[in-house]
Amino acid sequence: MSNTFSNISPKAKIGNGVKIESFVTIGDDVEIGDNCWIGSNVSIMDGARIGNNCKIFPGAVISAIPQDLKFDGEKSIVKIGDNTTIREFATINRATNYSGVTSVGENCLVMAYVHIAHDCHIANDVILVNSVQLGGHVEIAEHAIVGGISAVHQFVKIGSYAMISGGSLVRKDVPHYIKVAKEPLSFIGINSIGLSRKGFSEEKILEIQIIYRNIFQSNLNYTQAIEKIKKEFSNSKEKENIIKFISESERGIIKGFKQ
Repeated sequence: MSNTFSNISPKAKIGNGVKIESFVTIGDDVEIGDNCWIGSNVSIMDGARIGNNCKIFPGAVISAIPQDLKFDGEKSIVKIGDNTTIREFATINRATNYSGVTSVGENCLVMAYVHIAHDCHIANDVILVNSVQLGGHVEIAEHAIVGGISAVHQFVKIGSYAMISGGSLVRKDVPHYIKVAKEPLSFIGINSIGLSRKGFSEEKILEIQIIYRNIFQSNLNYTQAIEKIKKEFSNSKEKENIIKFISESERGIIKGFKQ
């Protein structure tokens, strides 16, 4: 149901059971799935593709053009997965022709005043706490949490189940399963509570802890540590995920914490 005070293009594709509050603007090239709620004063611009059961709170702006001087009007989209919540005054920009898509996965929580720049890719079940600012091309894997008022440099990658302390400056890649804090941003341990809540066994958490001790808390450099882990640890999905992430990092990974 739409409100008479809203400006909704008749060309927009809006699903069943969608409730649209007052003073909402929805552009021509917009698709909204079933059973969504769109709060007052939301702007949903051309290129938005919003899934089912999403909630978008007042003042949010979805699919504005990218803040990139190279952008030349090319067609691109913002894709938001099912069951995702976008809180007040969050902004999610369209992509450039670099990837064509800025994406936010399913079951995500994007809190108030978060900015997601062009060509970012956010996986399922991610939480971005208030005022997180993502530069362009950032990639965040599933179940990661980025603490409030953190700034993430463009092209940074954040691994699955990672937890980033509030107020962090994230200039380097953050591998899977760990907690990071301090300045400069450093490894402070395994996200053991988060992993346990997500069903990881005690044995699996211990395995991850021992792997990261070799990477961050030994006298080995990262290349040496990875070679040791390949040779001395049994094969597992978690081991392979860690090795692949670190080996493929283009920006380099965060530092180990030293007292």
